[in-house]
Amino acid sequence: MENNFILRTYAFVDNMQPQYAAMTGTVVKGDLCLAGMAQLYLEVEPGSSSYSIMDVAMKRANAKPGFLVVEREYGEIELHDFDIDSVREAGEAILEVCNLSISDRQKPQIISKQIIKKVDSYQAQLINRMRQGSMLLPGENLMILEVEPAGYISVAINEAEKAAGIKIIHFDPVGKYGRMYVASENLSDVQTAMDAAVMSIERC
Repeated sequence: MENNFILRTYAFVDNMQPQYAAMTGTVVKGDLCLAGMAQLYLEVEPGSSSYSIMDVAMKRANAKPGFLVVEREYGEIELHDFDIDSVREAGEAILEVCNLSISDRQKPQIISKQIIKKVDSYQAQLINRMRQGSMLLPGENLMILEVEPAGYISVAINEAEKAAGIKIIHFDPVGKYGRMYVASENLSDVQTAMDAAVMSIERC
């Protein structure tokens, strides 16, 4: 395979948390992912390159495909399995055939982060209209994080769920920017979730 594409995202999730896995399972078009699975999310440019890297993964490893998305600019694939080694093997096979290493991926950066205390009823309703997760209730504290490339938001939101008693309102790992929305009645939980999410991005 010719190395003629940019590896925008190589994001590895070691243990999908219940809310994160459940939400991801509502949008994948392929094999369903479940809590406790490991996950690999890759984003490449140009988008059509995603077909060839999925082909490599399917022929060289046992990880299951969740989705293959080709957008105007980028392409994304998602792989998962309870066997963490199968997921790692799929990623290593892709890197090997493309003559790349994990260090060749684009370094993620945080575009914005904010906490909105005691969300107003009207704003809560507006956010609920686009959510795919839990309902945001008036008076709850809301944390919003935005990263680039988009796929790294998957790692961030999974780590946020590990760290704090929050509920996931929505997240979107597709496109130029990835965004996550989490909420809690407890402001300290929201802050802890933000700290964990930011740290996970900085470690990538």
